Amino acid sequence: MSKLEKSAHARLRHVPSVDQLLRTDAARQLRNLVGVRRLTNIARSVTDEIRSMVRNNQESLTINGDYAETLLAEAVRRMEASARSEGQSGIKSVINATGVLLHTNLGRAPLSQAARAAIDEAARYCSVEYHLESGVRGQRAARVESLLKDLSGAEDALVVNNCAAAALLILTVLAQDGETIVSRGELVEIGGDFRVPDVMASSGTRMVEVGTTNRTHLEDYQRAINTNTRLIMRVHPSNYRIVGFASSPDLSELSTLAREAKLPLYEDAGSGQLSDLRKYGVMDEPVVRRIVDSGVDVVSFSGDKLLGSAQAGIIVGKHAIVSRLRKHPLYRALRSDKLRLAALEATLVSHQKDLAHMEVPVIQMLAMTAEELAERARIVIETVTKTGVSETKLELLAGESTIGGGAGPTSTLPTTLIAITHPDKSAQEIEHQLRASSTPIISRIAEGKVLLDLRTVFPDELSAVIAALSSV
Repeated sequence: MSKLEKSAHARLRHVPSVDQLLRTDAARQLRNLVGVRRLTNIARSVTDEIRSMVRNNQESLTINGDYAETLLAEAVRRMEASARSEGQSGIKSVINATGVLLHTNLGRAPLSQAARAAIDEAARYCSVEYHLESGVRGQRAARVESLLKDLSGAEDALVVNNCAAAALLILTVLAQDGETIVSRGELVEIGGDFRVPDVMASSGTRMVEVGTTNRTHLEDYQRAINTNTRLIMRVHPSNYRIVGFASSPDLSELSTLAREAKLPLYEDAGSGQLSDLRKYGVMDEPVVRRIVDSGVDVVSFSGDKLLGSAQAGIIVGKHAIVSRLRKHPLYRALRSDKLRLAALEATLVSHQKDLAHMEVPVIQMLAMTAEELAERARIVIETVTKTGVSETKLELLAGESTIGGGAGPTSTLPTTLIAITHPDKSAQEIEHQLRASSTPIISRIAEGKVLLDLRTVFPDELSAVIAALSSV
C-alpha cells in the first residue's frame, strides 16, 4: 500500500456513519419533511459520497479543528440540501405573476371556488355512478354530459382525461380501418410533444394530407375522398398561425362535402371557448356552439383552457357517434375520475348560469381592465415603499398579458407591470429570491428587470407579494 493510499485509508475512519448522521439535530428536524425511511436512504447516499470523496482525495473542505467534525458538518449540509430539495420537487402552490393565464407549467386554468369545493365534496365516497333517487347504479358523468349538451347545443357528450385522449378515441373508433383526410396546414405540434400525425398513427388510421401549408381548397378534400376514406378532420392550430396568403374552406363547406360523401366531419377545437370572449380581447378562437351549429359531427376540446376547469378531453356531437365512442373498450381506459368530473361540473354550472365572468378565475382575469391592473400595481408599490426597509426600486411599466396554453396567440391583453431592480442584485438573483419565497412567486425577466403582472395574481396573494418585495 502506497503512502497516499495509507493516508486515505486513515482518513476514511473519520467518515460519519449513517447512524451518526441520523442522530444529529438536523436529521430530527428533517424526519417530518421526508419520513424516516427516505431520510435513512438520503443519509446512506451522503455517507457514500463523503467516503468516495475522501478515498479519491477530492476534499475541497476547509478544515477548522477536528477532521471528523468537518466531515460530519459536510455530511449534514448535504443531507439537508438533498432533503429540502426533495421537499420542493413535488406539487405545491405557487403565485403566478407571469401574466400568462393558462401557464402550462403552472397547471393551466386555476379552479374556481365552486370547483375546489366540489372536489372536496367528491374526495370521499360520492355518487359518481350511483342514482340517489332510485338507489341503483347510475351513469358516470350524467350531469356533466347534460350540461355540455346544453352549453354546446350538441346531441350528446362524453368526457375523457385530456384532449389528446379525445382525439385518439375518436380516430380509433371512426377511422382505424381506413383513411383520415386532414389539411397540411393543420399538422401541428403543440405543448408536451403532442403531434397530430403521431396521434393519428397511434389510432391506426392512415393520414391523407391535402392542400399546401398555407392554402387548402375544398377541391383538395374532394379529390382525396375514396372508398377507404373514413373521416374528414379539421385541427385547431393552437399557438400556431399562418398569416398572409393563406386560406382554407369554411366549416359549413366542409360539412356539406362530408354529408354528401356520407363521411363524419371531426373538429379538434382545442381551447374550449363556450361563449364569445372577443369583448375581453380573445380573438381567433372558435366558439364550440358555432362549430356544432355549422354541421360538424363530432368536436373535441380541452377542459383546462378557456373553459376554465380541470384537465379533461371533452367530446360533443351527434348521438350516434358519441354512443359508439362510449361503447368502445378504449373509452374505459381513458374515462375521467370523480375529482375531474366534480370540478368540471361545478365550472360548467357557472357557465350555464352566465356567471363565469364572476366565478371562473380565467374569465375573471380576462375581464380585468388595464385601469384596474394599473391601480392594483400602484397600491402594491405604495405599500412596499411605505415600509422603508428595502433598497429595491419598483416602477410601473405598460405591458401585455398573454393567454397561453395554445389559446389566442394573436390576442393582446393590455396590462401594467411592476418592474423590479436592485442596486446590488441582478435580475436573476431577484427572480430566484422571489421563487424561493415561502409561497414561490413565479415572475419573468426582460431587459435586466424582473417583471410582475398582477393579472394572474389572486387578491388574497397580494400580501405575500408585498412581503416578498419588501424582503428583496
